[in-house]
Amino acid sequence: MRGPESQETRLSELDYQLVTALQVAPRADWQRIGAALGVDGSTAARRWNRLHRSGHAWISCFPAQLAVAGIVLAFIEIDCVAGRLHEVAAEVAEDQHVMTLEHVTGARDLLVTAFFPDHVQLARYLGFRLGTLPGIAATRTQIAVTLHTEGSRWRLDRLGEPGEQLQPRPAPGPPPASRPLSADDLHLIRVLAEDPRRPAARIAELAGMNATTVRRRLDRLDASRMIVYRCEIARYASGWPISVSLWGSVPPAETSRVVAQLSGMRETRLCATLSGTANLLIVVWLRSVQEIAAFEARLAARVPEMTVTDRAVALWVMKLGGHLLDPLGRNLRPVPLDFWSDPDADVAENELLERLRGTPSPESVRTGDRRL
Repeated sequence: MRGPESQETRLSELDYQLVTALQVAPRADWQRIGAALGVDGSTAARRWNRLHRSGHAWISCFPAQLAVAGIVLAFIEIDCVAGRLHEVAAEVAEDQHVMTLEHVTGARDLLVTAFFPDHVQLARYLGFRLGTLPGIAATRTQIAVTLHTEGSRWRLDRLGEPGEQLQPRPAPGPPPASRPLSADDLHLIRVLAEDPRRPAARIAELAGMNATTVRRRLDRLDASRMIVYRCEIARYASGWPISVSLWGSVPPAETSRVVAQLSGMRETRLCATLSGTANLLIVVWLRSVQEIAAFEARLAARVPEMTVTDRAVALWVMKLGGHLLDPLGRNLRPVPLDFWSDPDADVAENELLERLRGTPSPESVRTGDRRL
């Protein structure tokens, strides 16, 4: 593997501007992107293809319902048996509901961000999936009470004023009413997620739909903001190579003010209030490890109500937004995002329920009587 200093992996200023443009308008046509960059559309397309093929930049997308109220977002800390960390990571990384997987420093080996339709499914996953993997020694879980900001809103900010022409134009009239996504909508988004830059005609072919129907559905889903897009860049090349998770404690009465301050900071990638004693989690991207102390000092000055209780530095972000990454943060391949299901877990749960429904054996009754 070539190291980060290889001449072949250095990005130009135009590359950074291109990524910024696609963060603002991920499906804009190449002529519009090129106009914002001051180049022709074919040049923009050619540069993107080079960045994408090399894994240095990519676009992911997923249903917005995975980041809204009603969905359980869980942060799961995993302790691994010595020598089994990468085995566990490779197994968990393939789970379709796992958004992010990191090998981190501190009081856990792996940190997982995953979504579930409800608390019942989260309990199933913890007990009948993670609880059965032989390389896992222990897990600890916290639930996001509210997700205040996440990675799709983070920008390189390398484009400046020309990027304003790429900002989506608000549709006339009131915004469309949100509604649950249909099965056809979800199928379309799964096909789109394989390559969000695909033209509608190709998406229609792969999805088995009419091209006009696909264009109309995509326009409706975009207008109602029911698809979340993320244009990512290999973090070592981004200028922000260090990812740090900070857990903190904030008085409930001060949460709104603190969250507003944190969500507006340049370094913040994620901010969520949690269900545990440490009731706030922020993930920040920094320019160096040496900046961690300086950032925490700025944090203390800006939000003195927050007490940082723990921190973890990502050694390898193995999965980000549903994409598997190499140690330098380059894209390897996507794992399409979806809710978790596992027939083996269903069988194990049914066996447990039958046991709980059953009549206790005489021996267990006698043992119980002695304890009483």
